[in-house]
Amino acid sequence: MLYVPRVALALVTLIIGLWVIRMVVKLTQKGLTKSKADPTLVPFFNNLLSWGLKALLLISVASMVGIATTPFVAVLGAFEALAFGIGTSEVEHVLATQC
Repeated sequence: MLYVPRVALALVTLIIGLWVIRMVVKLTQKGLTKSKADPTLVPFFNNLLSWGLKALLLISVASMVGIATTPFVAVLGAFEALAFGIGTSEVEHVLATQC
């Protein structure tokens, strides 16, 4: 019985959070389309924004229920560091071949 209010609040937060994320992604898509951004950039940026916000929402909801979220944050940080490292090595390679 102790978890019922926590789970109910977490479900309400999840539903409202997903709705807010959907609205933010739609507004971002409209803004990028109006600014005449590259058509291939719009879906990429929307997916990146959507998945990033959903990951943060799920970590927040898990924390509300009482699940330890420190390992999840550590794994996300490791993936971000890996992606940054791969991206910077590719940029370095491109810059080295163009000069």
